[in-house]
Amino acid sequence: MKDQRTHVFRTATFALIESLDAVVRVSRSQDDVVPDPLRDAAAKVVERLAAANRLASGKFAGKAEDAERVTKLCAAMKKLDAAYVAYRRGAASAPEAAITALELEVGVATRLADLGGA
Repeated sequence: MKDQRTHVFRTATFALIESLDAVVRVSRSQDDVVPDPLRDAAAKVVERLAAANRLASGKFAGKAEDAERVTKLCAAMKKLDAAYVAYRRGAASAPEAAITALELEVGVATRLADLGGA
């Protein structure tokens, strides 16, 4: 049976992906009215980044299979954190490039997190 702690890492990773994807979609939106679920997910990005950083900075000890999953999920979380920082730095000077770069990293992190197993 898989360690239930891997579920915590996976949930945190996909919550962060959801928020960053929402940030991209809100940033690209031409509408004045953004749907509430999208706005709410984007608003949680800092909270979810903090949770992801706490998890990624900790040590995980468990079965090798679970440790491998957690390592992949932590790598995805760290990439997303760096991508969000880069997005925030570039948003004022080159907003479209910043949004595109963040979107690309969200896609890469999603694939990496998917490799983290179920």
